[in-house]
Amino acid sequence: MLSKPQIRAITSLQQKKFRREHGLFIVEGVKSVKEFLHSDYSVQRIYHTAQTAAKLPKIPQNIKSVEIDEPTLARISALKSPQGVLAVVRIPAYPPLTAATLQQGFHLVLDDIQDPGNLGTIIRTADWFGLERVICSVGSVDAYNPKTVQASMGSLARMQVCYTDLADLVVRSPVPVFGAVLDGRALYDTDFGQHGLVVLGNEGNGIGPAVLPHITQRVTIPRVGNAESLNVAISAALFCAELARQKAQP
Repeated sequence: MLSKPQIRAITSLQQKKFRREHGLFIVEGVKSVKEFLHSDYSVQRIYHTAQTAAKLPKIPQNIKSVEIDEPTLARISALKSPQGVLAVVRIPAYPPLTAATLQQGFHLVLDDIQDPGNLGTIIRTADWFGLERVICSVGSVDAYNPKTVQASMGSLARMQVCYTDLADLVVRSPVPVFGAVLDGRALYDTDFGQHGLVVLGNEGNGIGPAVLPHITQRVTIPRVGNAESLNVAISAALFCAELARQKAQP
């Protein structure tokens, strides 16, 4: 059994304030917990039901593992339908972004993305297409929000998600800055070269005025039908697919 203070400490990590204060976040589900156990992230504790124990890999001795009943798991879970296991993981500290870092291929840059599901899906998409890093504005949703972690389906375990002042980043960028807009050059006619930043804007307002003037190439996904806009996660997937296609060309 967990004490009331222990339950409060775990559930507090559903809020950004306490995640930052304690430097911890939660991961739920067998698949996602396995991904973090096999990653460079530091897993601190694992809480699991008896039914889930057999589905988990061997847990290292330095990680505390606690068996709890399903009602207790429901009390600490951020999900409506808990998935048998919850891990408490340390938030990593990444080194500052440098010119050399930015010159290592392509990076998705997210300007004030607000929906945690969108961010999680973008992280999963970036992982699928082999990117190693997603760069977010400081006003973007927290990558360690439980809904973001859940939507990433374990891909967060392999991705660096960095937060920085985007206006300063694009002004100082040593690589081309491509911006997803409605009135740019067609995505499939754009030569992305070998490296660059691909900026995607806020769900409702697009790329903000502090960043937009510093875009070096405006790019649009050609519209064939009558929809007003595309979901930002879908846009990210289309950009990643085109980057991968161009990279694969001889």
